[in-house]
Amino acid sequence: MIEETGRQAPARKVRSRSSGKRHWRRWILASVAGLVVLIVLAVGAFIKLQPTPAPLALPTAAASPPAGPLAGTWDVAAGSAAGFRVQETILGLSNDSVGRTNAVTGTIAVTGHQVTSATIRIDLAAIKVGGKTQPQFAGSLDTQGYPTATVTLTQPVTLAPAFTSGATITATATGRLTMHGTSRLVTITISGRRNGPALQAAGSIPIAFSDWGIKGPAGYGVFGSLANHGTAEFLLLLHRQ
Repeated sequence: MIEETGRQAPARKVRSRSSGKRHWRRWILASVAGLVVLIVLAVGAFIKLQPTPAPLALPTAAASPPAGPLAGTWDVAAGSAAGFRVQETILGLSNDSVGRTNAVTGTIAVTGHQVTSATIRIDLAAIKVGGKTQPQFAGSLDTQGYPTATVTLTQPVTLAPAFTSGATITATATGRLTMHGTSRLVTITISGRRNGPALQAAGSIPIAFSDWGIKGPAGYGVFGSLANHGTAEFLLLLHRQ
């Protein structure tokens, strides 16, 4: 009996060591799973709490009564802005990545009740996301080689009679967007109004990156991605020359 007990002792030690290894494996797996859950929750909270700028639109303040003639040439003035909006998805949660710049210049010409010409230029190298320059965005657009985007009106836009009296109107325009060395026709959705001696216009243009030969911004590997299309937005404050 003593010899049998002696022979069984090593087997108990082996089982004890094997049980200990399984315990450590379970502990490690549980820790990794817990860490993944914490990362997912942290990313989700970041996405949901990250403020996303609203689309560029006409100022909410009431407009002043129109002053001065409408016909003439109007310059883009300080306070104008332009940028982009692209949807990003991380771990199944979606939000918009939004870039903005005030480096916008250009002119429009009004004859009678029509906008007969317009050329707007945006300094793409000056666009910032969350107040910071994004190398990812600059690399996709190659802002060193193509620092400027230009929107040119290709057909006159007729202004509704109510525009003269200061009412807000909406219109659809056809233009040509040139960026990244490529020029293509685009459809522009615009809202506009007179505000005292100034004009205000806001609008958007849907953009598929591949149409301009733009390589989509890099995503986040297996964790998420950026859409292959986006929206260009603008707000123009215009003063007569």
